[in-house]
Amino acid sequence: MNILITGGGGFIGSHLVDSQLAQGHQVRSVDLYLERRQHAAAHPDLEMIKGDLQDPALRQQIVTGVDVVYHLASAHLDTSLPAAYYHEVNVTATLELVRAAHTAGVRRFIHCSTNGVIGDLPNPPADETTPCHPTNIYEQTKLAGEQAALAYAQETGFPVVVIRPAWVYGPRCPRTAKLLRTIKKRRFILFGDGQTLRHPIYIEDALAGLEAAAAHGAAGELYFIAGEKPVTIRELLVAAAQVQGVNPPRLRLPLALGLLAGIMLEIAYKPSGKQPPISRRTLDFFRKNNAYDISKARRDLGFNPQVDLYQGLAKTVRETLS
Repeated sequence: MNILITGGGGFIGSHLVDSQLAQGHQVRSVDLYLERRQHAAAHPDLEMIKGDLQDPALRQQIVTGVDVVYHLASAHLDTSLPAAYYHEVNVTATLELVRAAHTAGVRRFIHCSTNGVIGDLPNPPADETTPCHPTNIYEQTKLAGEQAALAYAQETGFPVVVIRPAWVYGPRCPRTAKLLRTIKKRRFILFGDGQTLRHPIYIEDALAGLEAAAAHGAAGELYFIAGEKPVTIRELLVAAAQVQGVNPPRLRLPLALGLLAGIMLEIAYKPSGKQPPISRRTLDFFRKNNAYDISKARRDLGFNPQVDLYQGLAKTVRETLS
C-alpha cells in the first residue's frame, strides 16, 4: 500500500515510518523537520518531503496516490507560538488535509489526537464518553481538530478514525531521554506530592494501536490507546531510577512554586523565542491525572498492550543512553 505519514520526522512518526517500511509499504513522510529520518533517507520505498501543511498545494501533492493517511503533524509544546498558529495547524490544516484526502480517493484517514483533550480529570479513568475540558491552546485546538475531522466524516462518509494516545515514551523521544538523564544525574525535581497518575504506553504498543485503527477502526469513531495500567508519578520515577541502577529522586518542591517559576520563565524567554526549561504546560506532567479505560480499543481494534513500564524503560535506556 501507499502510506502518507505527516509528522514523520517526529518521535512517534519516525517510528511509524520504520514500521510501515518494514511491512513492505511505500511510505511518503512529510514534516517541517526531517533530521531524525536521515538514517533512512536512502530507503527505496521512502519518499521524504519537507513542507508545511498550511500550504494548499502541498496538501494536494502529498495525498495523491495514497491509500492510508496517518496524520500526526501538529503544533505542540512551543510556548512562543501565537494562538492563531495553533488554530491554523491543528484545526484548519487538519480539516483541509481530510478534505484533500477524500477528494484524492484515500481509503482510510487515521487522525492522531491526544489524551490531553480531556483536560483536568478529577475522577479517573476517562473513556471516550468523558466530557472534554481542555485547559491550554494545544489541547483546545487538538480537540477542535478532531471534532472537525469527525464532523466531516459524518457528513460525507469518509472513513476517518481518531486515536487519542496516552503518554507515549521510548527511544527517540526527547522528553523520555531528558527524564532518564536528569534522574541518573540526580538533577530531577519532583513538583507536588507525586501521587498524580500517568498512563504510559511504550512506542511499540502505540504503533500497534495506530496500525490497528487503520485495519479495524470503525469510521467516525475515536479510541483511547494506553498501556496496561496507569502509575503514579512516584512509581514512574522509581522505575526510571531502577532501570539505571540509581536511587529515585529525592528533591521535592511545592507545585505552586513550580507554577510561579514557569510563569516567570515564560515571560523571560518570550523575547528570545526560546523554550523555557519549565513552563506551565510542561508542569501538567505533575498536576494532571492521566488514566484511561482502553476497553473500546481492545474490543474494536484487538488492541492489547504488550510492554510494561519497566520493560519499556529498560529498552529505552539500552537504545537511547547506552
